Amino acid sequence: MDSAMQNEMTPEAAAGPLSQNPVPRRKTLSVITPFFNEEASIVECIETLGRIFREQLPDYDLEHIFCDNCSTDQTLGIIKAIAARDPSIKIIVNSRNFGILKNTYNGVLASTGDAVVLFMPADLQDPPELIPEFVSWWEQGFEVVYGIRATREEGIVIKAARRGYYRLLSRLTYVDYPPDVGDFQLVDRKVVEAMRQIDDAQPFMRLMTFDVGFRSKGIEYNWRARKHGTSRNQLSHMFEQGLNGIISFSGAPVRIALLCGFCISLLSVLYALLIAALTVTGHVSAGGGIPTIIISLFFFGGVQLFFLGVIGEYIVAIYNQVRKKPLVIERERINFK
Repeated sequence: MDSAMQNEMTPEAAAGPLSQNPVPRRKTLSVITPFFNEEASIVECIETLGRIFREQLPDYDLEHIFCDNCSTDQTLGIIKAIAARDPSIKIIVNSRNFGILKNTYNGVLASTGDAVVLFMPADLQDPPELIPEFVSWWEQGFEVVYGIRATREEGIVIKAARRGYYRLLSRLTYVDYPPDVGDFQLVDRKVVEAMRQIDDAQPFMRLMTFDVGFRSKGIEYNWRARKHGTSRNQLSHMFEQGLNGIISFSGAPVRIALLCGFCISLLSVLYALLIAALTVTGHVSAGGGIPTIIISLFFFGGVQLFFLGVIGEYIVAIYNQVRKKPLVIERERINFK
């Protein structure tokens, strides 16, 4: 009877549960797009990312998080209409403009994907066509895949300024940071969780990813010019962001101030000894040197004010940190569970 029952069993039942291959879980990729008054670009951004995922990344789910920095045009209304029929589009609306760095980082912390593209500009200056290549390197085991802006479609002056700043930052910081790397990076979930542990009131993501470590891979690309309008990131804001990167990840300015102070003090002592020797030998009259004194006073006064400003920047950074203010204050979230 037992042999008859075995003959009646189906091949699937005889093989047991080990023969059933479980369906692999689909991975989710999060893409963060901060915006402020981008009504001319936002639809193209959504359509381009959607097409890339449909055609080149069909095995991955998309979580596209848009972070509104209190736009005053129709951008938010356009995205809300699209999000109403597309649950992959998620929106964070800030109560006011908190700046691009805090706005973007808040979106990164809200992401849930297995990997996160930290920054995808609405104007597509950083090419989304590189995301599939980023994903390929990520799947090979690189937790941080970053873009290197090898060429830039912008004016000569601003291009030279950016180039000089990134090389200065690379030399001053204690982090092993390659020049010309921005926030256009794809990072693994474990990197995001490591970044979450850094309690920084002024987050500077492009260095935070290198600060936490992990395996990394760089890919060169051309940083494109804007298709629509002009950048909302004003020169004063860029200067503030650049200064924040140096203050947050380098103690070099204070050490330079210390070295300069020591050198100036040493030169002053040597100069005083020289003047004393010349006065004793009669080569310089005791009543001379008034122009030298006036020039010296202005020079040393300027040096002191400069280095007081350097120290003041670190004090401001400490002040902002100890206040423990939230990154941003949100008015609402859309399509978040």
